[in-house]
Amino acid sequence: MGRGLAVLLCLLALFSSSLCLDHANGRGDQALAQINIYETSLALDTSVKLHASPQVLGSQGEDTEWVNLAISNPKPTSDDWIGVFSPAKFDSGNCWPTTGGKEKTPYICSSPIKYMYCNSHPDYMKSGNVILKFQIINQRADISFALFSSGVKTPHLLGVSNPVAFVNPKAPLYPRLALGKNWDEMTVTWTSGYNIHEAVPFIEWSAKGLPARRSPAGTLTFNRNSMCGNPARGVGWRDPGFFHTAFLKELWPNREYTYRLGHDLVNGSTIWSKNYTFVSSPYPGQDSKQRVIIFGDMGKGERDGSNEYNDYQPGSLNTTDQVIKDLKDIDIVFHIGDLTYSNGYLSQWDQFTAQVEPIASTVPYMIASGNHERDWPDTGSFYAGTDSGGECGVPAETMFYFPAENRAKFWYRTDYGMFRFCVADSEHDWREGTEQYKFIENCLATVDRKTQPWLIFIAHRVLGYSTNDWYGKEGTFEEPMGRESLQKLWQKYKVDLAFYGHVHNYERTCPIYESQCVNNDKDHYSGTFKGTIHVVVGGAGSHLSPFSSLVPKWSLVRDYDFGFVKLTASDHSSLLFEYKKSSTGQVYDSFNISRDYRDVLACTHDSCEPTTSAS
Repeated sequence: MGRGLAVLLCLLALFSSSLCLDHANGRGDQALAQINIYETSLALDTSVKLHASPQVLGSQGEDTEWVNLAISNPKPTSDDWIGVFSPAKFDSGNCWPTTGGKEKTPYICSSPIKYMYCNSHPDYMKSGNVILKFQIINQRADISFALFSSGVKTPHLLGVSNPVAFVNPKAPLYPRLALGKNWDEMTVTWTSGYNIHEAVPFIEWSAKGLPARRSPAGTLTFNRNSMCGNPARGVGWRDPGFFHTAFLKELWPNREYTYRLGHDLVNGSTIWSKNYTFVSSPYPGQDSKQRVIIFGDMGKGERDGSNEYNDYQPGSLNTTDQVIKDLKDIDIVFHIGDLTYSNGYLSQWDQFTAQVEPIASTVPYMIASGNHERDWPDTGSFYAGTDSGGECGVPAETMFYFPAENRAKFWYRTDYGMFRFCVADSEHDWREGTEQYKFIENCLATVDRKTQPWLIFIAHRVLGYSTNDWYGKEGTFEEPMGRESLQKLWQKYKVDLAFYGHVHNYERTCPIYESQCVNNDKDHYSGTFKGTIHVVVGGAGSHLSPFSSLVPKWSLVRDYDFGFVKLTASDHSSLLFEYKKSSTGQVYDSFNISRDYRDVLACTHDSCEPTTSAS
């Protein structure tokens, strides 16, 4: 559509806020959505040869392997491409009954899990004889490689390789830690191909000097009918496997534990994962160094270069790698929405959990809900957009644990040592009088600031302040209706920092209240709390979002680049804020907060306790 018409439509409907940002920021589509797989026609050519090796993967217990695909095509063209399919058999026998109202069943009706243009190899157009390398993860099924010509809009199938498969496709994989509802509890969620009728899932865990224990795990999954629309119900559907969650309780504070995932099979044998370690949480209020990573909108990348022709999430791998590099100096991670950008292509969830596994298996990986997880028309989401691709929150809510009272309402509070985190769900109504508003106020009001001085608010959409280009055109510099109800709560309860994603860049405000800076410092804040500092940290991986040409006084630092935030609480009076570049790990922006308990108690504008002159 024309830009003028797009802007007009955005102004007419609230739900289009996310749609408008997509248009204004020039974001690309999910790479797999470019393929019109229903239009595939058969053009099998006996002179085309494809051979994948090794044929057996994971012989040493690996969950990721590199596969060499030898291609011989006597008539190469520039729009030839390889689709990677799993399961390996992908003809019309696997078609879902509804295929977009077509009278004739398509030959292929499921998307590949990834793809690569053949001319990514410099010699392909010269000879047609090349070897392409693909990184393959264990996704509970065998894999085949198909050569197509005529591009992705009208694919012509020329040939198919031999299948390759992991030794145990059902193996327990990709553990994700998360804090439980109590401080001395850690949850472990993982993926496998084992239903409870085949095997009993559990965790074996221990600390040095303590006997090993076993904790049972519950098992969940979802099916195609759990999805709210296409592509998730159709071309993007893939069997997600099973998700197991165990609760490790009565943990000692700050102690290193070793754990492994187990499944007792009905034949009496046991399937084990490799060993992992984590350090348990500090006691709430404990005075020790505590380090927190926060970012949003990371998505996933492909180390083999597949799916990346349109550069959908160009910063994702850099952010992941920098966090892994610094992992010994990190205690907990918050990924605040827009996790995978799968957008209804379910295979991408496995690939995301594989990418973050070195992080999520070692420190708690806490998540928030974004538009690309939740939004779908007529499903109860606040915005009626289609950004989830029909997933309507189901994969995120099922594959990851978070300590919410109701997993379909993605708001929760969690404590980590000297921090209290209040995580909101910007895809449900947050305004005054709603159930979520009551939760937010309760979360902010119930923290004991003498033991937990650092109070953090988190949401995916920018409910505070941002000079993103679209917000600038709108004139409010916020998500519509974002801060009107919440700013009095942030001020009343003296929220130190508020973090947002959704906008794909970095921006930091001054301490601010009602759009006015209440402190003129930039690098160090001390003494009485005066206002909340708002931070957009949505530049962890997906397309960058341009800034407005307007720069209000409250916008202190802006960075059109990929990055993430690290908070380090040294004690009850000192907090270090660092924003780091994903490409180098170097600190681009930083400041300190020095504040004693009396400074938190002190009266400030719209944040004073009632007093009396009576003796």
